[in-house]
Amino acid sequence: MTVSLQAARPARPPVVTPRAGTGFEIRPFDAPLGAEVVGLDLSQPLSDADFARIHRAHLDHHVLVFRDQRITPDEQIAFSRRFGPLQIHVLHQFQLPGHPEILIVSNVLKDGKPIGLGDAGHFWHSDLSYKEKPSLGSLLHAQELPAEGGDTLFANQHLAWETLPAELKRAVEGRQAEHTYLARYAELQQRSPWRPNLTAEQIAQVKPVLQPVVRTHPETGRRALFVSEHFTTRIVGLPDDESRALLDALFAHSVKPEFVYRHRWQPHDLVFWDNRSLLHLAAGCPADQRRVMYRTTVEGDIPF
Repeated sequence: MTVSLQAARPARPPVVTPRAGTGFEIRPFDAPLGAEVVGLDLSQPLSDADFARIHRAHLDHHVLVFRDQRITPDEQIAFSRRFGPLQIHVLHQFQLPGHPEILIVSNVLKDGKPIGLGDAGHFWHSDLSYKEKPSLGSLLHAQELPAEGGDTLFANQHLAWETLPAELKRAVEGRQAEHTYLARYAELQQRSPWRPNLTAEQIAQVKPVLQPVVRTHPETGRRALFVSEHFTTRIVGLPDDESRALLDALFAHSVKPEFVYRHRWQPHDLVFWDNRSLLHLAAGCPADQRRVMYRTTVEGDIPF
């Protein structure tokens, strides 16, 4: 998918300059979402005042990029836990040894076997929307980056809802949709070696759930579309053909270029995105180039 960033931009929150004693800046991107945090070392304890600034910026910008973070897995986990309990991914095969809170996202094979989830983000999605309590946000830390490719795209679902045509708003208002982790799992298994067969216990952890098609952000009160091509299978109460047509229209609208920020990774970036506000997609990279990332996932609330 080709994404242009030349579209007209909505009004952005102002640049947040450092206050005395904080020593870091929050710089919004020229994009429909996102800001970079420069001059903050997350290996050091974060004061309550600095944490409050980061929390506010995350709500305002939906994606924060913390530059040049040379942090350990324990430090990533500790920072992530400031935002809430952490969720353990169902693919326990790809946990970082000794750190079950970290999912390895990687295309690397060791002795012919994958060390991580190599096709994570192949379809647009919001992390763990298939759980009763989906993710508040995810934090992805770059360990090894390919020389080309490997970008991550984010689409602002508040803008998607606010610009949705009136007839589509009427069609989805108050409706629920089914989300399931298994929606496209078999399809992904056929494409690559990254998806192991799931045990009965793992399947029991990802039973289908119903979520509102339009959710209200629990902290800001803003509404956002909450469906994705990866995990959303049907809209409850509609015939299959009507449900499919409506979902296809929502999927196409939700990732229009004017809603999208494309992140080009730099060494040691830590990217923290709000799964209540966004969809994201991995653009992929050449198979012969190594990519290794560590992901933590913060538990959110039951959507409403």
